[in-house]
Amino acid sequence: MINKVILVGNVGMDPEVRTLETGVKTARVRLATTEKMFNRDTRESTDHTEWHTITMWRGLADVVDRYVRKGSQIYIEGRLRTREWTDKDGNKRYSTEILADEMKLLGGRREGGEQQGGGYQQQGGYQQQTYAAPAPQPTYAAPAPQPTYAAPAPQQAYATPAPQPAPATVPASDEVDDLPF
Repeated sequence: MINKVILVGNVGMDPEVRTLETGVKTARVRLATTEKMFNRDTRESTDHTEWHTITMWRGLADVVDRYVRKGSQIYIEGRLRTREWTDKDGNKRYSTEILADEMKLLGGRREGGEQQGGGYQQQGGYQQQTYAAPAPQPTYAAPAPQPTYAAPAPQQAYATPAPQPAPATVPASDEVDDLPF
């Protein structure tokens, strides 16, 4: 089963960063993704913006704290997580958020030469830096790939060898002294 989310959007407000009693850092970001919709009947284009709550832990939260601000454009890979709680009136409430596994800072230079979102500068004025949470260790091993066998290569056809000239005959000598032994 797969639970994977990929988003590219703009941060709507400065991140909320907290450090827990255990020293673990967590960050929450509100991310806006906008898609254009075209109505064929009215021939008008409208924007639809969706707001997502992104939660990051440890190293990703530290990077968010240092480099991400309102307006930053980021790329997120993560998974959906639904939480349930009871509010002060005793009603059950639900919240769906994205638990980030990877983040990339996107965007170019801002006015005045300041780089948006940190990271490093690549050619063409575009920057991108990737930060990823440590990968979880699998609890099972995937089966080892089976070797593939290729069909035997076709045999190369050989031409019959050209006839060799007969060795030159040396006239036999009657003298025994001419023998090398």
